Order: sequence, then C-alpha cells, then structure tokens
Amino acid sequence: MVDNLSNAAMNLTTVMYRDPLNIAIVKNVITVVLSIAIIYVNGTLLHTFKKHEVFNTNPRYILYIHLVINDILLLIMFTLLQVLSYAIFTLHVPFCIILLVIAIISSLNTPMTLAVMAVECYVAICFPLQHSQICTVKNVTVVITVIWVLSSLTILPDLFTILATESRDFFHSRVFCLWKTTFRPPELEKKRDISNIVFLVIVWLILVYTYFRILFAAQAAAANARKARNTVLLHGFQLLLCMLNYVYDLLLNGLTSLFPKGVLTIRYTVSILIHVLPRIISPVVYGIRDKMFRKYLKKYLFHTKNANAFVHR
Repeated sequence: MVDNLSNAAMNLTTVMYRDPLNIAIVKNVITVVLSIAIIYVNGTLLHTFKKHEVFNTNPRYILYIHLVINDILLLIMFTLLQVLSYAIFTLHVPFCIILLVIAIISSLNTPMTLAVMAVECYVAICFPLQHSQICTVKNVTVVITVIWVLSSLTILPDLFTILATESRDFFHSRVFCLWKTTFRPPELEKKRDISNIVFLVIVWLILVYTYFRILFAAQAAAANARKARNTVLLHGFQLLLCMLNYVYDLLLNGLTSLFPKGVLTIRYTVSILIHVLPRIISPVVYGIRDKMFRKYLKKYLFHTKNANAFVHR
C-alpha cells in the first residue's frame, strides 16, 4: 500500500548530508536489532502455525499468518534498504527495483488482508450458520491469491512503463534507491496516489460497514460480537498506522523546518516510528490476544525450554 517505505528507508542519508560513521553504526544497529527481534517473534508465530494443524486448517489463522508474513517481508526490505544506503550508498537499478517491488507489494497486501479479516469476523457473528460454508480454507486461499494479484497489478504497470521509456544505460547504472530516482516518469506518481486512495477508501468502507453490522448483531451473540467489534477496531487502528506513511513527507518537512540541524535524526526517528514499530502490533495484539494461539505458543516455548534443559544435562 505504501510506496513511501522506500523513501523512508533511503532518505535516512542524502548526497548532501551523511551521518558520521559512529552515528551511522548506532542507527543501523538499532534498526537491525529491532527488526530482528520483531522478525524473530513473527517467525515463532509462523513456526507455531505450521507445526499445529488446528491453525493451518482454520481460515481465520491463515489470514492472520498471511498478515505476519507480509510484516516480515516489509521489515526485511526496510532493513536492507537502510543498511545498504549507509554501506554502499547507491545500488544497481535492477536490484533496487526488485527491493522496491517486493516492499510495495507486501505493503499493499496489508490493508486488503485487514479488510478480509474484518469480513471474516462479520460473517462469523452475523451469519454463524453459513460461516463454515463461506469461510473455508479453499476460499481463503483464493482470496489471498487475489490479494497478491491485485497488489502486483498495481505496481507492474509502473515497471512496464520504465522498461519501455528508460534507456538501456539507465538499467546498467547505479542509483540512490528511492522510488523517485527509479520510477522517474511524473505520471507514475499521480497513478500511485490515485491507486493508494482507492485502496484506502475501499478498505475503510469495509471496516466501517462490518464494525457497525457487528455492533448491531443479535443480543444472543453479545459476547462474541463484543470481541469481534474489538478485533475490527484493532484492524482500523492498524490501518491508521499504515496511513502514517502518507504523511511521512509532510511530517518530515514540518519537523525539519523547525529543527533544520537535526534533519538526519528526524528522518531516522520518523522512519522507525512509522515503518518498524507498527509491525509489533500483529504479533502482540493478534498472536498473544488469541487464547488458542497463546496456548499453543506457550506449549511450543515450554517444550523448547525442556528440550534445551535435557540437552544440557
């Protein structure tokens, strides 16, 4: 959903302003440690999902783990873009394109997955008898495939445009890996803004509709409806964090105009707050909050601890 990911990661250094080596090392260590910690937790959730059939045969958990996988991809791309921008500064254009395309597709997948998860909650509460027929593993697999196709179709026209308009020398050159330095035709920026707005409007309409339908669900399902409403609200909160990417430039420009000497620190801090920390929400809120997932996660961690203790005897 958010192409500003590349700008955020790569704007941490510029041609005119670069951090001293010691500061650059500290910033990269913080980013890498945070990203590895979140990826580790997400990886543990992914392993727990794969290890227990109760999860990989449940459409709700399949959608959740799809969200986790996209968070992992997004963090990997963000960290790579930042570290490489400090280490070697410029990248070969084809390699830069690959990183940006993966980052953009995975970020586009997030709001659509949140919308589908909200619909699944809505069906479970408002149509409980039809839920098992509508929300099947097969149907969810088809939906996830459609999500990836839609995300790919959003970015592929941009890729085809630069393939058709840029010279061969451009693809043999090195660039500071930004969206604007790689996808240079100005019309692509307008197309990107329009597609982002369309995605956001559709997802918000789905979230608002499902929330209010669940809100007015039958009193007989009051307890389940309350939990489902809270889940949809969490989806909305996570989507709000995704939308912070759209105010990245505005926030950055405003803060740097107030504190011009701290431009690099501001860029780094804003990027971490917008692109790294929100990735904590999925494992903490959905993985730990869910009773069944928490049960099996504890069981897995306890089993691992015992196994390690046995080895060291």
